[in-house]
Amino acid sequence: MIDTLFSMQDKVCLVTGGSRGLGAYIAQGFLQAGAKRVYITARKAEACMTAAQELSQFGECIALPGDIGTAEGLTQLVEQLQQRETHLDVLVNNAGTAWGAPFGQFPEKGWDKVMDLNVKSPFFLTQALSPLLAKNASTNDTSSVINIGSIAGIVGNGLDNFSYAISKTAIHQATRILANELAAAHIRVNAIAPGRFYSKMTEFLSEDKAAFEEELQTIPMRRWGKASDIAGVAIMLASQAGGFITGQIIPVDGGTTLVN
Repeated sequence: MIDTLFSMQDKVCLVTGGSRGLGAYIAQGFLQAGAKRVYITARKAEACMTAAQELSQFGECIALPGDIGTAEGLTQLVEQLQQRETHLDVLVNNAGTAWGAPFGQFPEKGWDKVMDLNVKSPFFLTQALSPLLAKNASTNDTSSVINIGSIAGIVGNGLDNFSYAISKTAIHQATRILANELAAAHIRVNAIAPGRFYSKMTEFLSEDKAAFEEELQTIPMRRWGKASDIAGVAIMLASQAGGFITGQIIPVDGGTTLVN
Protein backbone atom coordinates (compact mmCIF):
# COMPACT_ATOMS: atom_id res chain seq x y z
CA MET A 1 0.00 0.00 0.00
CA ILE A 2 2.76 2.45 0.93
CA ASP A 3 4.48 1.83 -2.42
CA THR A 4 1.43 3.08 -4.32
CA LEU A 5 0.15 5.66 -1.84
CA PHE A 6 2.89 8.19 -2.58
CA SER A 7 3.61 7.05 -6.12
CA MET A 8 3.62 9.46 -9.06
CA GLN A 9 3.80 6.62 -11.58
CA ASP A 10 2.35 7.45 -15.02
CA LYS A 11 1.58 11.05 -14.01
CA VAL A 12 2.19 13.93 -16.41
CA CYS A 13 3.09 17.11 -14.54
CA LEU A 14 3.76 20.78 -15.21
CA VAL A 15 5.74 22.93 -12.78
CA THR A 16 5.92 26.65 -13.48
CA GLY A 17 9.04 28.42 -12.30
CA GLY A 18 10.66 25.00 -12.36
CA SER A 19 14.21 25.98 -13.24
CA ARG A 20 15.36 26.71 -9.69
CA GLY A 21 14.38 26.90 -6.03
CA LEU A 22 11.11 25.39 -4.88
CA GLY A 23 9.98 24.58 -8.41
CA ALA A 24 13.11 22.56 -9.15
CA TYR A 25 12.84 20.79 -5.79
CA ILE A 26 9.26 19.78 -6.56
CA ALA A 27 10.03 18.72 -10.14
CA GLN A 28 12.89 16.51 -8.90
CA GLY A 29 10.66 15.01 -6.22
CA PHE A 30 7.96 14.14 -8.76
CA LEU A 31 10.50 12.46 -11.03
CA GLN A 32 12.04 10.50 -8.17
CA ALA A 33 8.55 9.38 -7.15
CA GLY A 34 8.08 7.90 -10.62
CA ALA A 35 6.33 10.59 -12.66
CA LYS A 36 6.04 9.68 -16.32
CA ARG A 37 7.01 13.16 -17.48
CA VAL A 38 7.56 16.56 -15.88
CA TYR A 39 7.44 19.79 -17.86
CA ILE A 40 9.07 22.86 -16.40
CA THR A 41 8.71 26.43 -17.55
CA ALA A 42 10.65 29.58 -16.72
CA ARG A 43 11.13 33.01 -18.24
CA LYS A 44 14.87 32.60 -18.90
CA ALA A 45 15.16 30.07 -21.70
CA GLU A 46 18.76 29.03 -21.14
CA ALA A 47 18.26 28.45 -17.43
CA CYS A 48 15.09 26.47 -18.14
CA MET A 49 16.84 24.24 -20.68
CA THR A 50 19.81 23.68 -18.38
CA ALA A 51 17.57 22.78 -15.45
CA ALA A 52 15.60 20.30 -17.56
CA GLN A 53 18.84 18.62 -18.63
CA GLU A 54 19.98 18.34 -15.02
CA LEU A 55 16.61 17.06 -13.82
CA SER A 56 16.52 14.45 -16.60
CA GLN A 57 18.92 12.30 -14.57
CA PHE A 58 15.88 11.51 -12.41
CA GLY A 59 13.38 10.94 -15.24
CA GLU A 60 11.96 12.62 -18.32
CA CYS A 61 11.97 16.40 -17.87
CA ILE A 62 11.10 18.76 -20.71
CA ALA A 63 11.68 22.52 -20.79
CA LEU A 64 8.99 24.82 -22.16
CA PRO A 65 10.53 28.28 -21.66
CA GLY A 66 8.32 31.36 -21.68
CA ASP A 67 6.98 34.27 -19.70
CA ILE A 68 3.62 33.28 -18.24
CA GLY A 69 3.40 36.72 -16.66
CA THR A 70 2.05 37.86 -20.04
CA ALA A 71 -1.11 36.70 -21.80
CA GLU A 72 0.92 35.79 -24.88
CA GLY A 73 3.40 33.69 -22.92
CA LEU A 74 0.65 31.91 -21.02
CA THR A 75 -1.23 31.09 -24.23
CA GLN A 76 1.95 29.82 -25.86
CA LEU A 77 2.64 27.49 -22.93
CA VAL A 78 -0.88 26.06 -23.04
CA GLU A 79 -0.67 25.51 -26.80
CA GLN A 80 2.69 23.77 -26.51
CA LEU A 81 1.38 21.46 -23.82
CA GLN A 82 -1.79 20.69 -25.80
CA GLN A 83 0.34 19.71 -28.78
CA ARG A 84 2.36 17.29 -26.67
CA GLU A 85 -0.18 15.79 -24.26
CA THR A 86 -3.78 14.59 -24.31
CA HIS A 87 -4.12 15.05 -20.56
CA LEU A 88 -2.40 16.55 -17.51
CA ASP A 89 -2.39 15.04 -14.01
CA VAL A 90 -0.62 17.70 -11.94
CA LEU A 91 -0.21 21.46 -12.28
CA VAL A 92 2.07 23.28 -9.86
CA ASN A 93 1.62 27.06 -9.96
CA ASN A 94 4.99 27.99 -8.51
CA ALA A 95 6.28 30.86 -10.67
CA GLY A 96 6.35 34.05 -8.65
CA THR A 97 8.13 37.30 -7.96
CA ALA A 98 8.50 39.93 -5.24
CA TRP A 99 9.12 43.65 -4.97
CA GLY A 100 10.58 45.29 -1.90
CA ALA A 101 10.21 48.97 -0.99
CA PRO A 102 9.18 51.01 2.07
CA PHE A 103 5.46 51.72 2.33
CA GLY A 104 5.79 55.39 1.44
CA GLN A 105 7.79 54.66 -1.70
CA PHE A 106 6.11 51.47 -2.88
CA PRO A 107 5.45 51.90 -6.64
CA GLU A 108 2.40 50.92 -8.68
CA LYS A 109 4.61 48.95 -11.08
CA GLY A 110 5.81 46.88 -8.11
CA TRP A 111 2.19 46.11 -7.27
CA ASP A 112 1.12 45.24 -10.82
CA LYS A 113 4.13 43.05 -11.68
CA VAL A 114 3.71 40.94 -8.56
CA MET A 115 -0.06 40.62 -8.78
CA ASP A 116 0.08 39.67 -12.46
CA LEU A 117 2.52 36.80 -11.97
CA ASN A 118 1.55 35.64 -8.48
CA VAL A 119 -2.25 35.81 -8.76
CA LYS A 120 -3.52 36.49 -12.26
CA SER A 121 -1.31 33.96 -14.06
CA PRO A 122 -2.10 30.98 -11.78
CA PHE A 123 -5.82 31.65 -12.12
CA PHE A 124 -5.82 31.88 -15.90
CA LEU A 125 -3.35 29.02 -16.36
CA THR A 126 -5.54 26.78 -14.23
CA GLN A 127 -8.56 27.92 -16.24
CA ALA A 128 -6.85 27.19 -19.56
CA LEU A 129 -5.50 23.79 -18.49
CA SER A 130 -8.63 22.59 -16.69
CA PRO A 131 -9.82 20.55 -19.72
CA LEU A 132 -6.50 18.65 -19.79
CA LEU A 133 -6.62 18.21 -16.01
CA ALA A 134 -10.17 16.85 -16.17
CA LYS A 135 -9.55 14.53 -19.14
CA ASN A 136 -8.35 11.44 -17.24
CA ALA A 137 -9.54 12.44 -13.76
CA SER A 138 -12.07 10.37 -11.84
CA THR A 139 -13.47 10.03 -8.35
CA ASN A 140 -10.78 7.55 -7.36
CA ASP A 141 -7.97 9.01 -9.45
CA THR A 142 -8.14 12.79 -9.24
CA SER A 143 -5.97 15.41 -10.87
CA SER A 144 -4.20 17.94 -8.68
CA VAL A 145 -3.44 21.64 -8.77
CA ILE A 146 -0.88 22.85 -6.24
CA ASN A 147 -0.52 26.58 -5.73
CA ILE A 148 2.58 27.88 -4.00
CA GLY A 149 1.51 30.45 -1.45
CA SER A 150 3.59 31.67 1.48
CA ILE A 151 3.43 32.23 5.19
CA ALA A 152 3.70 35.90 4.16
CA GLY A 153 0.06 35.49 3.17
CA ILE A 154 -0.83 34.29 6.70
CA VAL A 155 1.12 36.46 9.14
CA GLY A 156 0.51 40.18 9.50
CA ASN A 157 3.96 41.46 8.58
CA GLY A 158 4.69 42.42 4.98
CA LEU A 159 8.40 43.14 5.65
CA ASP A 160 8.34 45.85 2.95
CA ASN A 161 7.15 43.28 0.38
CA PHE A 162 3.58 44.54 0.42
CA SER A 163 2.33 43.28 -2.92
CA TYR A 164 4.04 39.91 -2.40
CA ALA A 165 2.37 39.29 0.96
CA ILE A 166 -1.03 40.41 -0.31
CA SER A 167 -0.65 38.32 -3.48
CA LYS A 168 -0.04 35.23 -1.39
CA THR A 169 -3.14 35.87 0.69
CA ALA A 170 -5.00 36.16 -2.62
CA ILE A 171 -3.65 32.87 -3.97
CA HIS A 172 -4.68 31.15 -0.74
CA GLN A 173 -8.25 32.35 -1.24
CA ALA A 174 -8.13 31.49 -4.94
CA THR A 175 -7.14 27.98 -3.88
CA ARG A 176 -10.28 27.61 -1.77
CA ILE A 177 -12.55 29.01 -4.46
CA LEU A 178 -11.04 26.93 -7.28
CA ALA A 179 -11.17 23.80 -5.12
CA ASN A 180 -14.91 24.26 -4.78
CA GLU A 181 -15.32 25.14 -8.46
CA LEU A 182 -13.33 22.20 -9.83
CA ALA A 183 -14.29 19.43 -7.41
CA ALA A 184 -17.04 18.16 -9.71
CA ALA A 185 -14.43 17.70 -12.45
CA HIS A 186 -12.36 15.56 -10.06
CA ILE A 187 -9.63 18.19 -9.81
CA ARG A 188 -8.28 18.88 -6.34
CA VAL A 189 -6.75 22.30 -5.61
CA ASN A 190 -4.50 22.93 -2.62
CA ALA A 191 -1.77 25.36 -1.64
CA ILE A 192 1.55 25.01 0.11
CA ALA A 193 2.59 28.01 2.20
CA PRO A 194 6.36 27.76 2.61
CA GLY A 195 8.36 29.54 5.24
CA ARG A 196 12.05 30.18 4.69
CA PHE A 197 13.72 28.06 2.02
CA TYR A 198 16.98 28.54 0.17
CA SER A 199 16.27 30.21 -3.17
CA LYS A 200 17.29 33.12 -5.36
CA MET A 201 14.64 35.23 -3.64
CA THR A 202 16.14 34.62 -0.18
CA GLU A 203 19.83 34.89 -1.05
CA PHE A 204 20.03 38.36 0.46
CA LEU A 205 19.28 36.90 3.88
CA SER A 206 21.06 33.55 3.74
CA GLU A 207 24.31 35.30 2.78
CA ASP A 208 24.10 37.70 5.75
CA LYS A 209 25.30 35.48 8.61
CA ALA A 210 24.21 37.79 11.43
CA ALA A 211 20.73 38.38 9.97
CA PHE A 212 20.40 34.68 9.16
CA GLU A 213 21.23 33.59 12.71
CA GLU A 214 18.89 36.21 14.15
CA GLU A 215 15.99 35.01 12.03
CA LEU A 216 16.61 31.38 12.93
CA GLN A 217 15.64 32.31 16.47
CA THR A 218 12.13 33.16 15.23
CA ILE A 219 11.65 29.66 13.77
CA PRO A 220 10.73 27.04 16.41
CA MET A 221 12.62 24.28 14.56
CA ARG A 222 15.69 26.57 14.27
CA ARG A 223 16.40 25.84 10.62
CA TRP A 224 15.32 26.73 7.09
CA GLY A 225 13.49 24.30 4.86
CA LYS A 226 15.31 21.94 2.52
CA ALA A 227 14.41 20.36 -0.80
CA SER A 228 12.82 17.22 0.69
CA ASP A 229 10.58 19.31 2.96
CA ILE A 230 8.76 20.96 0.07
CA ALA A 231 8.95 18.00 -2.32
CA GLY A 232 7.46 15.63 0.26
CA VAL A 233 4.35 17.73 0.79
CA ALA A 234 3.93 18.29 -2.96
CA ILE A 235 4.17 14.55 -3.64
CA MET A 236 1.59 13.88 -0.93
CA LEU A 237 -0.84 16.40 -2.43
CA ALA A 238 -0.31 15.13 -6.00
CA SER A 239 -0.58 11.41 -5.22
CA GLN A 240 -3.20 9.05 -3.83
CA ALA A 241 -1.99 10.00 -0.35
CA GLY A 242 -3.76 13.34 -0.77
CA GLY A 243 -6.78 11.96 -2.59
CA PHE A 244 -9.32 13.37 -0.08
CA ILE A 245 -7.63 16.74 0.47
CA THR A 246 -8.80 19.83 -1.38
CA GLY A 247 -9.06 23.54 -0.68
CA GLN A 248 -6.39 23.46 2.02
CA ILE A 249 -3.45 25.77 2.70
CA ILE A 250 -0.61 23.81 4.29
CA PRO A 251 2.17 25.80 5.99
CA VAL A 252 5.61 24.20 5.61
CA ASP A 253 7.51 26.55 7.86
CA GLY A 254 9.17 24.83 10.79
CA GLY A 255 6.50 26.25 13.07
CA THR A 256 7.00 29.93 12.17
CA THR A 257 3.26 30.67 11.99
CA LEU A 258 2.83 29.28 15.50
CA VAL A 259 4.74 32.17 17.00
CA ASN A 260 4.34 34.98 14.46
